[in-house]
Amino acid sequence: MSTSPTHRGTILILTQVYVPDPAAVGQYLHDAAVELVERGHRVIVYAAARGYDDPSQKFPLREMRDGVEIRRMPLSSFGKASIPLRIVGGLLLMLQQILRGLFVGGVDRIIVSTSPPMCPIAALVISWLRRKPIIYWVMDVNPDQVIELGKVRDGSLPVRIMNWLNRRILGRAKRVVALDRFMLARLQRKADVTPKTVVMPPWPHDDHMEMIEHGENPWRKQHVGDDAFVVMYSGNHGFSTPIKTVLDAALLMQGETDMEFLFIGGGVGKQLVDDTIASQQPSNVRSLPYQPLETLRYSLSAADVHLVSVGDDVVGIVHPCKIYGAMAVGRPILLLAPDPCHASDLVRDNRIGWHIPHGDVEGAKRVLEEIRSTPPEVLREMGVRAQATIRSGYSKAILCGRFCDEVEGTP
Repeated sequence: MSTSPTHRGTILILTQVYVPDPAAVGQYLHDAAVELVERGHRVIVYAAARGYDDPSQKFPLREMRDGVEIRRMPLSSFGKASIPLRIVGGLLLMLQQILRGLFVGGVDRIIVSTSPPMCPIAALVISWLRRKPIIYWVMDVNPDQVIELGKVRDGSLPVRIMNWLNRRILGRAKRVVALDRFMLARLQRKADVTPKTVVMPPWPHDDHMEMIEHGENPWRKQHVGDDAFVVMYSGNHGFSTPIKTVLDAALLMQGETDMEFLFIGGGVGKQLVDDTIASQQPSNVRSLPYQPLETLRYSLSAADVHLVSVGDDVVGIVHPCKIYGAMAVGRPILLLAPDPCHASDLVRDNRIGWHIPHGDVEGAKRVLEEIRSTPPEVLREMGVRAQATIRSGYSKAILCGRFCDEVEGTP
């Protein structure tokens, strides 16, 4: 953590999600906000007053959390049931953020991410009118994501509008933070941002994580059979992180009575898991909701191997953030993804797991059987290497500190 900041001032963060909402973007923004407060800055967050995944969740309109001033906007999140509802919620959030952001006193810098895509528009308007610099933290790339997922047609009017806005925000931003080299390449197709872009991945919440042995893990004792070998997917189940290949392989492996497949979290893709359980009642597949951050070390450590997925068409569009949490608790990785991608680089370069392609169910089954027969000491060595990789270059202390250095160094 830096102890010699070059500037003090008020930093405005524009986002839809923020803690205690479990969405990852809000967790990362809060980590950065807390560190900036500790460095002497005033940090104000404008976010939605309802949950992103679950709009029935209501959060306080005004809150002070870890020194961060949070102001939440009503009528700004209606859930993810449909794209029109998400657009309406995003537009209402954007208008409220603009109105408040134009009049809040003493703003020195603006941090904005990509959730939802309307927040960067609010940052643009505030920046133009108040002449304040933007730090643009790119967590995903749109409209590329919705095009690849078949939600809109490339070349359509909404796509042209969004790409025009992308060029404006990329041009206006004083600093752009991309999560990996593939994402930087995507951004370069829209605008020349290399001179002002820093590439750094997000961090695991390793202050909430450690390697916990199965015999000392109360969460595992509560949720998992004593002798079970657990393959776990934990986090958001999205269109860009399909798990169908491994889910189908699990259905073929119901005779492997000591192997359990545990899917934890939420998101639009979770419905496939829940529907499969309801219709086929597999003996080896279970579904659980998001786990609280304070128990995350226990739930993640309950796995023997973690499933991480990257869709074939979304390399450079989204980033496989959940791989870091699995590595931080010292567990090997089963990667379901194309190659190359950022996650396949990590798995291969550090020898921390296995890699399978989407669609090859029989191949996935063979790899899962290989994993199950791998000696425990070999699995542990993979986990130790994974954890050492986090500590040496991907820890929260290192990466959150680097991000805040970039914020403070933005003129």
